[in-house]
Amino acid sequence: MRKVIQRSLGGPEALEVVEVDVPEPGMAEVLVEVKAAGVNPVDWKVRRGGLGYLPFSVGWDVSGVVRGIGPGVTRFQVGDEVFGMPRFPLEAAAYAEFVTGPSRQFALKPSGMSHVQAAGLSLAGLTAWQALVSTAGLEAGQRVLIPAGGGGVGHLAVQIAKSRGAYVIATASTAKHDFVRGLGADEVIDYRSVDVGSHVAGVDVLLATVAGQLRELEGTLTPGGWVIALNGADAEAVQQLSNRGLHAVFMLVEPDRADLEALAALVRSGALTVHIDQIFPLEQVAEAHRFGEQGRSTGKIILSP
Repeated sequence: MRKVIQRSLGGPEALEVVEVDVPEPGMAEVLVEVKAAGVNPVDWKVRRGGLGYLPFSVGWDVSGVVRGIGPGVTRFQVGDEVFGMPRFPLEAAAYAEFVTGPSRQFALKPSGMSHVQAAGLSLAGLTAWQALVSTAGLEAGQRVLIPAGGGGVGHLAVQIAKSRGAYVIATASTAKHDFVRGLGADEVIDYRSVDVGSHVAGVDVLLATVAGQLRELEGTLTPGGWVIALNGADAEAVQQLSNRGLHAVFMLVEPDRADLEALAALVRSGALTVHIDQIFPLEQVAEAHRFGEQGRSTGKIILSP
């Protein structure tokens, strides 16, 4: 099978496609034939920073078909269509034609959803769900601020927040305003021409999708409001906000079957969809990373083995 690996750290040119043996599923694992794999900012961060050893492979978002079952698996059968984010933040090697992972880190793919869309749902969708719902306990009528509302996490967070009955304020470039409004945002602000920190007030939950913005957005929050930071670079700012009486935390997404199934239920109800910006073949993985690192994508970037 083909698989993307790295023998060195660095830019997109460090990514190379090699031929390797198809892996065998271990105890309580499944072997999944990858139909599509998501590309996320964490992928190029790890590509540059590594996992502590070489060679290694990035990639966690995956959608595909179960082709093998390890001892002890009861949830799936060969032929089931599944999606998930196995092993995160450990190596999963989802940029490949086959991947293995714990069966309880996958869920059945909604039947009406394509593999391409499902491949873009796991990491970004789990991040948004675990931040807004599991951590902040977002409730109907609350006001939530989502910077980069047209991005991979942002466009799913807007929809999840609306499904909870929240009032959603999102930021986006002018070119993405119609798209973000179409997702359900009540207000969309052009962050390039408006000082969001002074323009917005009364926010109960701030999903800090963009690193380095916490201090300028602090004034938008109500007393005792929630801040969920998704970037380790915001750790110091998170601590300062916490000292001032806000619920401020740094969150790292986790594989979780129940949360995957909650996302799948939203998809089936029509409340959640995944927008795909670009699809790249596996051989163009470096180009996919270059495109993603520009930071201008609308929705998700996908690799198709």
